[in-house]
Amino acid sequence: MRQLRGQERAITGNRQTSLAFAEAYGAGTIDDKADAALHWSRDRAREAGIRAVSTGTGTALRLLAATADAKAVAEIGTGTGVSGIYLLHGMRPDGVLTTVDLEPERQQFAKQAFREAGFAGNRARFIPGRALDVLPRLADGGYDLVFCDGDRMECLDYLAESLRLLRPGGLVCFEGVFADGRTVDSAAQPAEVLRLRELLRTLRETDALISSLLPVGDGLLCAVKRG
Repeated sequence: MRQLRGQERAITGNRQTSLAFAEAYGAGTIDDKADAALHWSRDRAREAGIRAVSTGTGTALRLLAATADAKAVAEIGTGTGVSGIYLLHGMRPDGVLTTVDLEPERQQFAKQAFREAGFAGNRARFIPGRALDVLPRLADGGYDLVFCDGDRMECLDYLAESLRLLRPGGLVCFEGVFADGRTVDSAAQPAEVLRLRELLRTLRETDALISSLLPVGDGLLCAVKRG
């Protein structure tokens, strides 16, 4: 019995080490300007009391944007620009990121971060406002990827809008679906966690989508819109 418990601890320790290694794997892999801009942007996020996407999540977003050969990406939740830098680096050189946030001052930080990362001003379109007021104004089928990092209580509404915005073969991604482990915790949970569970069920059961949950950061839920 002691041997089995020791093996279980070793397996758990190895798994945690492997996850930490995967999270750190993409650090410093873009270029000096982008890495410096990411560091500055993360500092601004900490000062503002908001959580920026992890390195693992960011590199996954960059990979997905590149895989989709994305020219048009919509982002819900600009923050201070961390996720936007990763997305822009994965997009086509002529791609445009449309990013929405309730807080214009955060978008000013993101603008500076994008500029410091070496992106031209026309690579990003900043729209201040509530996402569910802005998204209906965007073009049907005009986007290759939609990244959702906004109000968890609105995640199902984001999904509905994303399905309209995406071209066939486009991707929708939701950040933070683990909710710091609460999504899989059997204890009573707040409404936002219950909404995330509903989102997980909906993506898995929707015939129009092929979904996968990536164990990076605080959980990155992704789905491809079928053709």
